[in-house]
Amino acid sequence: MDDSQNKIIIKELQHITKLLVFLLTKEMKQVNKIDALSKAGFQPKEIADLLGTTGNTVNVTLSKKRNKGTNNDE
Repeated sequence: MDDSQNKIIIKELQHITKLLVFLLTKEMKQVNKIDALSKAGFQPKEIADLLGTTGNTVNVTLSKKRNKGTNNDE
C-alpha cells in the first residue's frame, strides 16, 4: 500500500469512528459524552475533534469531573 492509500484508509476510519461516537452518545449531554469517551481511552484532543469542541472545553470538563469525584470522597 502506498502513502495515498493509507491516508484514504485513515480518513475513512476517522469517519466511521465519528459516526459510531455520534450513534452511541446521541442522547447524552456533552459532559457525559466527554466522560464516556475519556473512559474509553480517547485523549482530550481526540474527544474535542470527535465532538466538534475545543481541547480546552474537554480538559476543563474532565478536570471538574475529577475534582468533583475527589470532593465526594472526602
